[in-house]
Amino acid sequence: MSTVTETYTLTQFVEDLRGVVGSSRDTNEIISKTKPFAVRLASSPDLRARCTKECDAEQGFGFQLLHEEPDHNLAVALLNWLPGRGTPPHDHGTWGVVVGVEGDEVNTFFKRVDDGSRNGHAELKQLSSKAFSPGEAIGITPTIIHSVHNATDQVSVSLHVYGRHINFTNRSKFDAEQQTVEPYVVKVVG
Repeated sequence: MSTVTETYTLTQFVEDLRGVVGSSRDTNEIISKTKPFAVRLASSPDLRARCTKECDAEQGFGFQLLHEEPDHNLAVALLNWLPGRGTPPHDHGTWGVVVGVEGDEVNTFFKRVDDGSRNGHAELKQLSSKAFSPGEAIGITPTIIHSVHNATDQVSVSLHVYGRHINFTNRSKFDAEQQTVEPYVVKVVG
């Protein structure tokens, strides 16, 4: 029996992720099976060593891409959130698993209440809000609408795993007050 603790690496995580996705097509099953691997990676020294905490001041966070398959599937990223900043409400257009790495992030969930028939128009109803701490995981289906906010005075970091890189899913961002919807693409840093 070894007394040395093994480090779970990004490479091992990607292999495990490929195994999960290769064994199921059910979104909820993929999310459920991915969560324990993502939680393990989020606490890994290998992941923490890769974290630059680089942020883009204009968008309020940094999207640090760590892995992406050549066809844009299985994207793994660290998102580094500036203090007091976050995202507008948005969907992903793909399944996702998010795990807190450092600091808390507040996720607010919404439901779209219009029928989607008017181009550029969307009406949202806020459903709930929850703070997620390091080590906590959340599963996101392709149609969930949420916003993210770092309410702390430090950069917070979360691990994001997506079935497909979010810039290749035709996802949307919403303005709940103006009742608008438009495409949402993020800038990749580092």
